[in-house]
Amino acid sequence: MAAALLDLANWSTWAVCAVIKLPQLAAVLAAGSARGLSLGSLVLELVGFVVFLRYQIYYDYPLQTYLEYPIIIAQDVILLLLILHFSGNMKQALLYAVTFWGGWYMLTLRRWIIDLAMNLCTFISAASKLAQLRCLWQTKDSGQVSALTWSMSAYTCATRIFTTVMTTNDLIGRALEQG
Repeated sequence: MAAALLDLANWSTWAVCAVIKLPQLAAVLAAGSARGLSLGSLVLELVGFVVFLRYQIYYDYPLQTYLEYPIIIAQDVILLLLILHFSGNMKQALLYAVTFWGGWYMLTLRRWIIDLAMNLCTFISAASKLAQLRCLWQTKDSGQVSALTWSMSAYTCATRIFTTVMTTNDLIGRALEQG
């Protein structure tokens, strides 16, 4: 029974994550605007996802516990490019690419760096959400923010906590993952 529940949680998480950002991307493309979306929030979210993915790879966790992160990161990168495009700042895309690529390698220069970064993921995730809420408050317009994307994110957070604890017994890594 537990194995079947674990499989169901893994498969449903992968399925949701395969399309998690599509409602957000569709809203931005349909509007031709990224109004209401916070660039800072998205960058913080990407930082958290990159740190978490790197942590999982560094400690050789089972692939099924983090398989969706490359997919989510790719969708976030597309969303980042759309935000930069609609705000007229596409020249910054190269700077973001170089920064994230360099960060990917710097995270594992020393073990304490990846461990510290992982311990900060809860704060990074919370800061990401607060930055988005601040943007919504300032603009007084939800713009292209997708409630469906946020709902799917809440579901995958819950299932990933369950699946990682069941698979790896790592209470710290998963609890810190998405705040």
